[in-house]
Amino acid sequence: MTMREIHPQAVVAASAKLGEGVKIDAYAVVGEDVELGDGCILHPHAVVQGPSKFGKNNAFYAFSAIGGDPQDYTFRGERAELVAGDGNIFREYVTVSRGTQKGGGKTSLGDGNFFLAYSHIGHDCQVGSQALFVNGATLAGHVTVDDFATVGAFSPVHQFCRIGRYAYIGASTVITQDVPPFSRVVTERETKSFGINTIGLERKGFSPERLQKLKRAYRLLLRSKLNTSQALAEMRKKLGDSADVQELIRFIESAERGIVK
Repeated sequence: MTMREIHPQAVVAASAKLGEGVKIDAYAVVGEDVELGDGCILHPHAVVQGPSKFGKNNAFYAFSAIGGDPQDYTFRGERAELVAGDGNIFREYVTVSRGTQKGGGKTSLGDGNFFLAYSHIGHDCQVGSQALFVNGATLAGHVTVDDFATVGAFSPVHQFCRIGRYAYIGASTVITQDVPPFSRVVTERETKSFGINTIGLERKGFSPERLQKLKRAYRLLLRSKLNTSQALAEMRKKLGDSADVQELIRFIESAERGIVK
């Protein structure tokens, strides 16, 4: 006997094929020509469209939209599909597009991939297995991602690029060329501190005296020739009567990853 759990407020197309143990929660949608393997779970408001085929134990979280039409100006409704393996996790608001005829007609995903919230897989992409797409990671069309690769948060990958096995792309890195296997790629970091948040602090009611002491503290920290330890010592010596400066000192001394200067 085939056991499934389909909420009465879910929408399941007549042509959909559901394996054993499939669970479809309230307001989830399974479209035409969708095949879900054993143990797949659609959480509330997840949408899966076809033609698409999924293996076993895939999980679709709220407001994910998987198997939608390709985001391509030339698409005219021709048949194109999405094929995925087992154990993939599609978190909230993840989008995966089906393929296009000019791109081979198929987007494909392997097994055990983890797509964090708001990540996007464009049309005709080929993703291997055990890859990680961090929040907001974005693949344009026709991208190939090999096994065990990581695409960092808010990192866009240009169309037709390839990401090799075990490659790691750091957060907010723009990829316009192929990333070789086993490599680590990250954009330059030039984050700097420009002193106190004067306008914001004024709006929160900080007095001119409090602001002046904080400005003096930040001058010692950022603009003097003192290192951080020396700057903290000078803060204690010259501004130790300020509760704000004391808070700043405690914060810096407790930092485990350093501070932005």
